Amino acid sequence: MAVIGCLGDIVFQVSSDTVRTFSNMKRTGSVKFAIHQRYGAMPLTEFTGIDPEKISFDMVLSVFLGADPDAEIEKIIDYERSAKTLPLVIGSKFIGSYRWTITSHDIKPKTYGKNGKVLSTTVSIQLLEYPKA
Repeated sequence: MAVIGCLGDIVFQVSSDTVRTFSNMKRTGSVKFAIHQRYGAMPLTEFTGIDPEKISFDMVLSVFLGADPDAEIEKIIDYERSAKTLPLVIGSKFIGSYRWTITSHDIKPKTYGKNGKVLSTTVSIQLLEYPKA
């Protein structure tokens, strides 16, 4: 089994039995400025701070690839609604300054089975950096 990383206890891994990875990862950051208007002169720009970073990515969850989509979706929603802070690790490197919280998700079911059970879906997750106080 090859472990690619994890978000809390959501493990990104590849093995002969399981494929649970992410794709379309996007990491963004920005800073804040205040603009002070001055009479008869150019405005004055002042750096006021750093915004928390944001990360988004997609995960394909499929029973055909060894995942339980319903259980994984429930875990993601629980983390989001409880505002749980989670470490994000890719390879052996911690990403960000401390932890991350799930701010939103999109679920796009692809295949349903008996009794409406989701067999495969794509989940898009948006994270917000949660710096140490």
